[in-house]
Amino acid sequence: MAQIGIFVGTVYGNALLVAEEAEPLLADAGHQVKIFEDPTLEEWQRYADGVALVITSTTAQGDLPDSIAPLFYAIKDKLGYQPTLRYGVIALGDSNYDDFCGAGKKFDALLQEHSAKRIGDVLLIDANEHPEPEELSSPWVEKWLKLLD
Repeated sequence: MAQIGIFVGTVYGNALLVAEEAEPLLADAGHQVKIFEDPTLEEWQRYADGVALVITSTTAQGDLPDSIAPLFYAIKDKLGYQPTLRYGVIALGDSNYDDFCGAGKKFDALLQEHSAKRIGDVLLIDANEHPEPEELSSPWVEKWLKLLD
């Protein structure tokens, strides 16, 4: 089974809630799972040969939350090529803003640039349509699990 790190970027706690809902689904499938609320580059690098699940909300201007921005820029500036990393992205946002789910999209684009292997599609969750994001994220995680094998 896989080592899965869940890397969370949250402003008001919804992304953390999604991570806390995903953790038991992944663990019950036999994976070793750890949530990182203020993730560091060192923690990220522990999963270089494993699986990273990025769950991030987006600030109003499409930016990364303060809790995950340092990790994003450290990956961008210090890591580069990551061909052994497999990952998924759950992006939370509000379609009333121009850069809907911008933080998750930026993270995905960065990891694609670094040759990491995305598992499945990026899940985009609109707060306007789904005020309880776990209603969408939990079924997505269950499908994503099947793609890990």
